[in-house]
Order: sequence, then C-alpha cells, then structure tokens
Amino acid sequence: MLPNWLAAVVFGLIEGLTEFIPVSSTGHLILAQNWLPRQSDLFNVVIQSGAVLAVLPLFSKRLSQLKDLRSPEGRSLLALISISFLVTATGGVVLEKLHFKLPESPKPVAIALIVGGALFLLSERILRSRVLSIQCTKPTAFLVGLAQLVAAIFPGSSRSGTTIIAAMLAGTSRAAATEFSFLVGIPTLLAAAGLKTLKALKNGAQEDWGLLALATSVAAVVSFVSVKWLLGFVQNHSFSSFGLYRIVLGASILWLL
Repeated sequence: MLPNWLAAVVFGLIEGLTEFIPVSSTGHLILAQNWLPRQSDLFNVVIQSGAVLAVLPLFSKRLSQLKDLRSPEGRSLLALISISFLVTATGGVVLEKLHFKLPESPKPVAIALIVGGALFLLSERILRSRVLSIQCTKPTAFLVGLAQLVAAIFPGSSRSGTTIIAAMLAGTSRAAATEFSFLVGIPTLLAAAGLKTLKALKNGAQEDWGLLALATSVAAVVSFVSVKWLLGFVQNHSFSSFGLYRIVLGASILWLL
C-alpha cells in the first residue's frame, strides 16, 4: 500500500495528464482506485478544478474576447459556449433528479475506452478527405453539449474525447474542435465541481486538506504542461494514436478481469 502522500501525488498526476487529453480522466481515476486508496468525491472534484484553472492562461487571448461583447467575435464565442453549457447543465439537472450514479467497476470503463477509441479511428478515416471549417457553429455547439452528457453518463468515454469527435464530425477542424472542447470544459467542469463541493461540505465531508492541496497542485502543473503540448500536437497530427491507446488499455483491462 502506497503512503497517503504518494497516492495523492499519483492521483494528481493522473488527473493532470488525462483531464483534457481525450483518454478519460474519470475512467483512469476509477481504475486507479481499484489499486490505490479510494478517494472521496470531494477529493476528485477539487483536483479536477485545479487542472481546469491551470489552463486558463493558455486561452487568455480567446477568453479576453468575452470581455468585449460589442465585438462580433466576443458575442459569437459567448453564444457558442452558452449553448453547449446550457444543454449540458439541463441534462445534468435531469440526471441529478434521477439520482444517477457513476459505475465504479472497471468493466464499463474498459468498454467505453474501447468504443471511444474505435470512434476516433473511424472519425479520422471519415474526415480524411473532407475540408473542415476553422469556425464552430451553433448546431456544433449543441452537439458538443450533448457529447458532454454522454461523457457524464459513461465514464471512460472522455469529456474531451466525445466533444472533439462531435465537433469534428459536424465539420469543425481538429485544432478548432480541440480548442472549443477545452473552452466549453472550463465553465462546465468548474460549475459541476462547485455544486459537488457545496453538496459534500453540506453533508459534513471530512477531508485531509493537506493531501488534497498536494494532489491539486500536482494536477494543476501537469495539466498546464499536457494541454500546452496537446494544442501543438493537434496542429500536425491526428487523434489516431489516442484511439489506439484507448483500445489497448480497454482490452488490457478486460483481459485482466
């Protein structure tokens, strides 16, 4: 059994590496907790927030457009993010009313990893000869909102993975789809984290705040580096390698089971 501080570092590394890269942070965290000390929902939510906040400087130019709503670019970006956010938020409220719970066993995570990986490979093949737009549209934003719900229901499918695939199949270029997925993820993930944190604290959640701060710091640093790398990677590479990784990982999990 790992010492608690080292387990916190490992969880921070996993969260930072996988939150925005399309391989599913939730799936990896659920899998990790089958071998490492199980963490609370509050722990997982707070380290996720650290990973999200750390990438804000990477999108400072795009986010600054939201400050000037008199410009067409600022209004358009706000409208697109709002559409995706509202679709996801509405679905999230419905799931909450239905008392939806994430599965904790590795098998559904493994299946979602394989299905998502196959979709990446299929999408890249379908889009190989198509001319894609560098602009997102309102229908695309709507689909991205639905894709976030799919990721919320099926751990292992990956929020960034499902949203990027949805945007690309709707005709958005790989780089633009990746950027929009990340931009939409900021308010979506922070809102979900805020609600879950308030609920956990209201229910009297007990937490080792020192270990939580350590894991969150690690997640933030690793997330910043991984997102910066991915934004450069997608300029000249496809997502096929991530698709293959997901399939191999999912198949390995099923084999071990």
